[in-house]
Amino acid sequence: MWFLFALLTAFAWGGADLFYKKGSDPQDRFSHIKIVITVGFVMGIHATAYLLIKGIDFDPTDLVRYLPVSALYILSMTIGYIGLRYMELSIASPVQNCSGAVTAILLFLFFKHDLGIVEILGVTVVTFGVIGIAILEKRAERETLSDHSTHIDQKYQIGFMAITFPILYCFIDGLGTFADAIYLDELSLIGEDAALIAYEFTFFICALAAFVYLRVIRKQPFRIFQERAKGYAALLETTGQFFYVFAMSSNAIITAPLIASYSMFSVILSRIFLQERLNKKQYALIVVVIVGIALLGLADAL
Repeated sequence: MWFLFALLTAFAWGGADLFYKKGSDPQDRFSHIKIVITVGFVMGIHATAYLLIKGIDFDPTDLVRYLPVSALYILSMTIGYIGLRYMELSIASPVQNCSGAVTAILLFLFFKHDLGIVEILGVTVVTFGVIGIAILEKRAERETLSDHSTHIDQKYQIGFMAITFPILYCFIDGLGTFADAIYLDELSLIGEDAALIAYEFTFFICALAAFVYLRVIRKQPFRIFQERAKGYAALLETTGQFFYVFAMSSNAIITAPLIASYSMFSVILSRIFLQERLNKKQYALIVVVIVGIALLGLADAL
């Protein structure tokens, strides 16, 4: 089932990425805070409903036990949201999702895994495809800036800060996924339900703090029910998180790169709904990722 859960996570997060882009306002310097609030509120509602419907006896100390993982994830996501203010220069930033390769490398270095040739080939192909898409996206971004540099505000032009956001996201999220693999798979320090609820409640607490900061300290207006794109992104993010914890509870070294391929779905959806075109190289790399996913599915079936 881990393969199915990983695919559902990739589909959900690919859709979430599209709505993050649509809901991020490059003119609003508080846009990332509003996204954090929206996602945190939706996760808080989901965690409460999941807790009550399943009748789970949740231990509040799990919030503290799982805090290192939650903190890394929330930090990386917030950095990603800040980077979305530069998204008018590039439809997608798949470089962020090379984090799956970071996780796989760390797991390989610190834990012993016996992987079959099909699994190794699948992970390699998916990772190669994701990195290739990232390189093409950054190249397209530079070409856009080169062609329209006189019409783009200086603060949105590619530079140290613009490049830093996706790189920071990649490494911090990779560390978070590595820690998650330790908690859920390698050492089984926490159950899937407890991890899901702990993470979502932690995100909810962060959202409350962000809401107070935005409304009370910064005195900025924010009507959450009018932020439809952010709301759709939050729903898809939460859906992906639900499947993610169950996918990561087994075969984390394979699951992490597979889930990271959601950037491929994001790129496809961006081209469909944002009316952008894919070139031949991008199509080729998408096919490469699909082949890698098929290989991992085959390995799961064997």
